Amino acid sequence: MKKIVYLFLLLISFSSCDDGELTLESFNFEDVEIDDCETNSLIFKTKNDELLLVSLLEDDYNGLFVPEETLPNEPRTRDIEGNIRVIYRKYSGNVSNGTICDLVPPSSPTVSKEWLATGGKISIITTEILNATNDVIGHTHNITFTNVNFVSSDNSFSFESYIFGNYPINL
Repeated sequence: MKKIVYLFLLLISFSSCDDGELTLESFNFEDVEIDDCETNSLIFKTKNDELLLVSLLEDDYNGLFVPEETLPNEPRTRDIEGNIRVIYRKYSGNVSNGTICDLVPPSSPTVSKEWLATGGKISIITTEILNATNDVIGHTHNITFTNVNFVSSDNSFSFESYIFGNYPINL
């Protein structure tokens, strides 16, 4: 009888531990270069069916991407709120520069899921790009998000620090 009771308890313990469809959301654009649009102040990274986008008004763009070096440990920072938006999207197919920058976006691929950044900061450290004769020919802007939370209609995920990457701008 003890064996039957133990077997019954064992069966109940296996059947009562259903986690359901637990999915951990995150992204990794580490090896992807930053791209931008010529007609607006969007900078972004794409990888297959994923997009990580920073949308800025022109004043914010010009205030963050100043063509002069920042002091050590003193990045330019702005809160991610209002006109400064960070968006992560999953698409129904591969996404390209044209999908993001075209005035009239193509009908395919379509956005299948979207997470908006709430709170946090965007920080930018700027260094000079020098040519062989040490003339300044541009600047590299290293972009990092700190304490940012991405929220969708049904879940969220956070980063204490996320390195968006280096954004070079030539003079």
